[in-house]
Amino acid sequence: MLKKYFNTFTIGIVLLVLYLAQYLIPSLQWKWLHELQHVQDYRRWSGLVVTLLITFQWLLTLTRVVKKWKKHSVKFTTTHKWVGAFSPLIFYAHCMEFGFAYLLVLSIIFMTNMLLGTVNLDIIKSQKEWIFQTWMIVHVTLSVIITFIMFFHIGVVFYYK
Repeated sequence: MLKKYFNTFTIGIVLLVLYLAQYLIPSLQWKWLHELQHVQDYRRWSGLVVTLLITFQWLLTLTRVVKKWKKHSVKFTTTHKWVGAFSPLIFYAHCMEFGFAYLLVLSIIFMTNMLLGTVNLDIIKSQKEWIFQTWMIVHVTLSVIITFIMFFHIGVVFYYK
């Protein structure tokens, strides 16, 4: 019975809603974490964790492209989904706010892609090839944009230290 509710869809949606709730209702934010997020060393280390999360998610592509790793593709897909479902928690640990300018764009695209990944083809349950292809193209395109903005952000952070 518990397994029915403890899945990537439920966890992902709950964590995304909680992230959005604390953003929209600041009194829900953990004050101690918010203060910690203004400490330079914490921001850099938590940023490294977010960078590793995004980099780790790209490993699924490698398991599908590299011939020797293809045998791990199905198993890694499950891991990819779970890591994606918990990504709002990692994002929350790094920053509670969406930010401004390119950080706002990064935050919105990150959360949108997380939601898209959560509402995957296991949830949609469609056998139509065009739905799969459209879903995959959008998900991968958003992932590329996230990665590009992430590296831009890292450059800005270390350029202006």
